[in-house]
Amino acid sequence: MVTSQPVPHLILRNESGNRYLSLAGSNCWTVGRGDDNNFVLPDRWISRNHAMLQRMETGEFYLIDLGSRNGSFVNGRRVSVPVTLQNGDRLTFGQTELEFYCPPIEHMTDASMGGVPDSEEFTATATLHVRRLISVLVVDIRDFTVMTRQLDEKVLSEVIGTWFRCAGDIIREYGSWVDKYIGDAIMAVWIHGAQGVSHDEMIRIAHALSALHKMTSQLHERYPLPFPLRVGAGLNTGYAMVGNTGTGDRPDYTALGDTVNAAFRLESSTKQIGMDVALGETTYKYLAASGANPKLFNQYTVSMKGYDSPTLTYAGSFADLNTFLQITGKV
Repeated sequence: MVTSQPVPHLILRNESGNRYLSLAGSNCWTVGRGDDNNFVLPDRWISRNHAMLQRMETGEFYLIDLGSRNGSFVNGRRVSVPVTLQNGDRLTFGQTELEFYCPPIEHMTDASMGGVPDSEEFTATATLHVRRLISVLVVDIRDFTVMTRQLDEKVLSEVIGTWFRCAGDIIREYGSWVDKYIGDAIMAVWIHGAQGVSHDEMIRIAHALSALHKMTSQLHERYPLPFPLRVGAGLNTGYAMVGNTGTGDRPDYTALGDTVNAAFRLESSTKQIGMDVALGETTYKYLAASGANPKLFNQYTVSMKGYDSPTLTYAGSFADLNTFLQITGKV
């Protein structure tokens, strides 16, 4: 006798019975009143794009509020930053309550996680996980902890949710997707061709970073913030293992490897050297190939956590980045 494996899902209980919302076949699901969401909830207290659930490669699920007007709640507590969900958690959006169900990660099969049956596992691994040249962008909100102590939780939730949503829109506009939402940071990945990174591709990434900075700096005009928000960024280019865990017309990639880790470390290094943006050496070479003045980004040697030897980086301010884009004629 074959027993079916439990699949992560949400349960919506209403007068007509229980509605089952499967969390399989993707890594990201949106919830809201608008028809463009994965889960459409006709509740007038719910925002058009209210919240998002994201599954990490570890199997953990995160709930991310997208700056909804009335907030997202887990077990009655309003969430202001991405939170890890536990089996049995109660999720509340507006006046709608759902139950989150996820079996222990060690008991979940590929099929229950939205993958493929065991008989196809070897083929899927061979075709869906490949070594690719990528650029990884990590953007972090500066002084976020300070802000959390000075803002009402409701306002904080709206601010960080709006930032996540707008950042996602910008990243998509410039040809990528947000791979991870991490507290007060995002990670985005651009996948390049085997021939390398074209000039236009690298300029597009630089333009995305400039747009993220501009969007962040204007948030204090919409919300009563104690100070204008700033971001720092690390941008790194290199090879990594890339896996497509999506289906059909909704590919869902994630990247693993030293190129990804170094992007996070580069972002952290901007605080050491007092700069806004830190570029990996390969990233800088591709940008410099445009013919723009390379002296716009100064060279630094930084010590990065987990690395035995100092690392070379090129760093500058957002003003330097915008000057670079102006020189290349792309602003």
